[in-house]
Amino acid sequence: MKNTKAEELEVGYNIPAELGMSEQDIQTPCLIIDLDAFEKNVEALRVFCERVGISLRVHGKMHKSADVARYQIEHGKAIGICCQKVSEAEAFARGGIRDILITNQIRDPLKLRRFARIPKLGTRVICCVDDIHNVDGLSEAAQLCGTEIECLIELDCGASRCGVSTAEAAVEIAKVINARPGLKFSGLQAYNGDAQHLRDYVERKQKFNLIETFVGIVIEALLDAGLECKIVSGGGTGSFQFEGNSDLFTELQCGSYAFMDAAYGEVLDENDRRMSDGQFDNALFILTSIMSCVKPGRAICDAGLKIQSVDSGLPMVFRQRSIEYVKCSDEHGVILDPREQLKINDKLRLVPGHCDPTCNLHDWYVGVRNGTVEKLWAVTARGMAL
Repeated sequence: MKNTKAEELEVGYNIPAELGMSEQDIQTPCLIIDLDAFEKNVEALRVFCERVGISLRVHGKMHKSADVARYQIEHGKAIGICCQKVSEAEAFARGGIRDILITNQIRDPLKLRRFARIPKLGTRVICCVDDIHNVDGLSEAAQLCGTEIECLIELDCGASRCGVSTAEAAVEIAKVINARPGLKFSGLQAYNGDAQHLRDYVERKQKFNLIETFVGIVIEALLDAGLECKIVSGGGTGSFQFEGNSDLFTELQCGSYAFMDAAYGEVLDENDRRMSDGQFDNALFILTSIMSCVKPGRAICDAGLKIQSVDSGLPMVFRQRSIEYVKCSDEHGVILDPREQLKINDKLRLVPGHCDPTCNLHDWYVGVRNGTVEKLWAVTARGMAL
């Protein structure tokens, strides 16, 4: 896809659809976006952020598409994006995104140099630091390229993955960052992925209260050391209301809200309503076709493991209560169809269990409205894992 010229795209070979095509004629399996639902989701979070007075930095690692990111910036008023890898950031910068935070550490010397070059494309860059020994490498890369790198101290907010665990460590690293040429201390990265998918609202809130307390202690220690936190970044689709209503956070890092996968859809709000029952709509689907019906009570579709991630569970058949996706192998999906209502070439929309790794398996999003293909958006950073 990345090296294919537009005129060389052929429906059914390297692109699943063309503009104006009926949804029934789209080649499967592929990813489709219900544009009405997607636009509603983007608008809903824009309104929330505006109401509580917090910025939105959408997580590009979810969709990996410069086209989707540009829509979120232009229409959802996002200030920029997050991503996880240097190659991702490069792809987004080349796609016109002008404010990028890598919510990760960068340690390899070549990656440091590539990252430090990105501002030459006109893009502001920020990265996370949790080790004082990372600072000199960042500074050397910035000086070599004649650019500036902003740094956030990453806090361990309970995931026990990356991040410092004490205010003292955060202050020490921040001081060193400010003392090194080419670098600027800009604030804190305070995100806990483990809290996002806790289904129970009260349990999620309790997790956030611990995070908020820790963040407050770190901010106070930094201020006592004469260091201002202009950015306190964190929050995700499962917890954004907590960070948004906190007086500490300056920006959110929501990603999945725009597409709403099956796993996030089960998360409950304070009224015990599922997140996909009113807060955000399912907008991303795996479009699949029935290819065999020879076994009684079941149908076989063309959506298997190679086009989706099932780490968060199997996909759900959208708005179909009488049929169920129950098993998958490399190229096939097994659907229970007790009424035997499915026929060869029937198309189904599947809600993926986990959108992020599923999106990374595809080259294109097919944007559909009222049964017609309206957009073709490239998965710009597909496979960009370096």
